Amino acid sequence: MGATYVPPDATSKPFPHGDGGRAEPISNLRAMPVVALNGINLSYQVQGEGDLVVMVMGTGSPGRVWHAHQVPALREAGFRVATVDNRGIPPTDECAAGMKIDDLVGDVAALIESLGGRAHVVGTSMGARVTQELALARPDLVAKAVMLATAGRNDPVQSALSHGERALHDQGITLPPRYFAAVDAVLNLSPATLRDPVVARDWLDVFEFTGSAVGKGVRAQMDLNDFDDRLDAYRAITVPCLVVGFADDRVLPAHLAREVAEAIPGARYEEVADAGHFGFLEQPAAVNRLLVDFLTG
Repeated sequence: MGATYVPPDATSKPFPHGDGGRAEPISNLRAMPVVALNGINLSYQVQGEGDLVVMVMGTGSPGRVWHAHQVPALREAGFRVATVDNRGIPPTDECAAGMKIDDLVGDVAALIESLGGRAHVVGTSMGARVTQELALARPDLVAKAVMLATAGRNDPVQSALSHGERALHDQGITLPPRYFAAVDAVLNLSPATLRDPVVARDWLDVFEFTGSAVGKGVRAQMDLNDFDDRLDAYRAITVPCLVVGFADDRVLPAHLAREVAEAIPGARYEEVADAGHFGFLEQPAAVNRLLVDFLTG
């Protein structure tokens, strides 16, 4: 569960965004170091000064997606921010032979340790699952945890979508680019975003550029979308947690995120209106406000 989204590299406006976003040109970003951690070569980037925040992306997406809106807002709030390319996303090792969620948890834990210890951790979609599993397994490394667009269990529709994505890849089927773009837009964006024809066309252009074909590392990531019900396990999380659901999320509907918040003792739940699965890109001002308020509170 969770769409593949890889924005173009060389653009001054990497994707459409609503009012209040702090878009940072991706072409201005410095090269990311690649270091040996947790048995693989891991690519990451650190910016800013202050308490450390580590940000974990979802299926198929590189860490640089956070740099459009969230990294500038957190740096402005006085944080040092690390973004990471999960295993499966080059130049991090693709690990095409397969991976488990525990492998990604270990990668983030090793990165936090290498950067000096305890950190706030923010994840979205698959990255949110990594975040909540890290909070459970290594509370010594997690000061606060934020999970965007998350789930603690599979449900039939999300499972069917995930299996369908994998079947298309495994059977060598590539969807017509404009049709793929339209499907991706409907699945991942709010109707509020798509009501504006200019913005809708911009998003379609981005999704068409990305296309439906995926590399072997992203295909390995897709297998992580099959997982057992973890809600009971999350009752043992002791780290302060914020869970954010996106009201118009079709990939991981907001009720699944609310279940995670209800399972974690003392967790705070917030829901962002007019936001789909990519709500952190559609409604960056609202999401950034929640992040900064929670992490500084």
